[in-house]
Amino acid sequence: MIVVEKSGKTAEEAIQEALKELKVNRDDVEIEILEASKGSLFGIFGGKDARVKVTLKDESKLGKATEEPTPAPVEEAKKPEAIPVSEEESAMDQVKNTADKEEAVAMARDFLAKIFKNMKLEVLIEKFYNKEEDATYLKLHGPDMGVLIGKHGQTLDALQYLTNLVANKETSERVRIIIDIEDYRVRRKKTLERLAKNLADKVRKTKNKAALEPMNPYERKLIHMTLQNETDIQTYSEGEEPYRKVIIDLK
Repeated sequence: MIVVEKSGKTAEEAIQEALKELKVNRDDVEIEILEASKGSLFGIFGGKDARVKVTLKDESKLGKATEEPTPAPVEEAKKPEAIPVSEEESAMDQVKNTADKEEAVAMARDFLAKIFKNMKLEVLIEKFYNKEEDATYLKLHGPDMGVLIGKHGQTLDALQYLTNLVANKETSERVRIIIDIEDYRVRRKKTLERLAKNLADKVRKTKNKAALEPMNPYERKLIHMTLQNETDIQTYSEGEEPYRKVIIDLK
């Protein structure tokens, strides 16, 4: 009897790894889920992989997985001629997209409300739309908001990422949602802009390059944009995520 145990982010992922190792089909094995996966808080705290046991029913099947048939080549279809869209159809599409976006934002708010309820936090969610950024802002207010921000906004970024995943799960047109707490993102932006200029001055005086702490892509872009018009200063990024950081140096 051949038995394989595998782990994965999901039970299905672990099962596929086992089938790949044995080179058998799913019908050739018996599957037992030893441990289900457990989600982490905001995608960064805790969490546990799933673990499965896969038993081969017939050892003669080992390494004899049935290969998927290669599909016959398909001739490229001729591109259909463009059909003019009436103003009425265009207006209807616009209404549908607006409805989809409103539903997506509602799903995002419900998702956040459930999280705060489970955390036993009293949070007021304020919504407004920023036309210039084409983004919906969800501003959070309440006591003890620091736990939702985390170090340098890491928890807030994770919460925003998950909320966008939920909001865009079933939408045809992507909705951009930005979560802010007591204007933290505005304050953080000003802090980074000030830091970038101060470090640029330091680089000029010492003639030595300066490395900032690891930042997310948005904050790295902010540093680059703050110093992009400096004629004697250049910025570039080094390292791999999530430890990628900005370097400020002389040209």
